[in-house]
Amino acid sequence: MNTHYARNGTVRIAYSDLGGTGGDPLLLVMGLGVSRAWWPQGLVSALVEQGFHVVAYDQRDSGESTRFPDEDNVHPFAALFRSRSAPYSAEDLTDDAVAVLDAVGWNSAHVFGHSLGGLLAQRIALRHPSRVRSITVSGAMPSDAAGIGQLRHVRLGFVLRMSRLKFPEGPEGDVAAGLALARAIASPGYPFDEAEVRAAVEREVTSGIRDARAQSRQIGAPWHGGRLAELTVPALVLHGEQDPVARPSAARATAGAVPDARLVLLPGVGHDLPRALWPRIAGEVRALADRAVS
Repeated sequence: MNTHYARNGTVRIAYSDLGGTGGDPLLLVMGLGVSRAWWPQGLVSALVEQGFHVVAYDQRDSGESTRFPDEDNVHPFAALFRSRSAPYSAEDLTDDAVAVLDAVGWNSAHVFGHSLGGLLAQRIALRHPSRVRSITVSGAMPSDAAGIGQLRHVRLGFVLRMSRLKFPEGPEGDVAAGLALARAIASPGYPFDEAEVRAAVEREVTSGIRDARAQSRQIGAPWHGGRLAELTVPALVLHGEQDPVARPSAARATAGAVPDARLVLLPGVGHDLPRALWPRIAGEVRALADRAVS
């Protein structure tokens, strides 16, 4: 995977051009702790076939982007409720995305975010509306939910189960942890593609899924920006009906708050993006982009 870097002040943000030069600009934002390597290559190909020029980046504190100094070992979900100062804000995270747009030479782009990346897509559009053409929010929490209000959308049993899993240190343990996480979030209605997942895990340059401190900083970054009712760009909200991490109520809340958002609940889908749905997902993103220019 070719690696380039954008800069937001002293922070370096790693990104890759994934193909489709000349197509409509599409920025991909992956979820908590993990790098751009977790985007399924087949889905990227489907998006390119739909006429998109695709770029993906690593959020700060993940992948090849700048990592921040370790703090106290706080569970990532506990970080949602802590009151002490954070090393960076959610506004900083949105500015990282804009730094990538600047580095690529895009005045604006469609943004597709999954999980924490889907939350960030909402906030990029709120903070930088002139830089965003549309947003696709997949498997994500609504930006308007804060503090304890987020708990009604989270499946706490999943969080507790995952926190109890232990794996040995080193590359073999990293792969085992990645495969275990992927199985836990997989779609019950579709086959588990171990080969695809293993390839993503092995493409990771860091063990981001095991870095609880980095995840705590990402998820605990405070947001001081606008509300979803202020969004003016077309929005698509995708969510698995069997998502083990975030309840479908999260998607309903997001779609209900964003003017004219399209909500698509996917039967049999968990917190992943299963192979069988790649053509449909790419088609939905294409239709959204077409709506953005109509």
